[in-house]
Amino acid sequence: QMVLVESGGGLVQAGGSLRLSCTASGSVFNQHILGWYRQAPGKQRELVATIDSGGSTNYPDSVKGRFTISRDNAKNTVYLQMNSLKPEDTAVYYCNARRLFSIYWGKGTLVTVSL
Repeated sequence: QMVLVESGGGLVQAGGSLRLSCTASGSVFNQHILGWYRQAPGKQRELVATIDSGGSTNYPDSVKGRFTISRDNAKNTVYLQMNSLKPEDTAVYYCNARRLFSIYWGKGTLVTVSL
C-alpha cells in the first residue's frame, strides 16, 4: 500500500512561484505514472500535470509553460514547480500515483494565490 504526502503549499502573490513535493512511502513508485491534480472551491478536480516512468510529461493548456512536473525515483518524490502563478491557480493540489489497476491519492496541499 502506497501512502502519498504532499507539502509545499501556501500563500503567494500573483506572479510568484511555489514548488510542491509529494513523497511516497510503503511502496516504490518508479514504474508508476505520477500526477498532480487540483480542485478549486465549487469545481471538479482537474488534471494539472503527469509524468510517466520514462519521464514524458503532459500538461493542460491552462498551466503549460508555467508549471513543470519532475520526479526523483531515488527519493520516491514527485515535484511540481509552479511559476507565474495566477489567482485562478488557487486550489487544493493533490498528488496521484497509478500503475495497472492501482491508484493512490494524497490528502492534498492548499495553494492560495492573492492579487
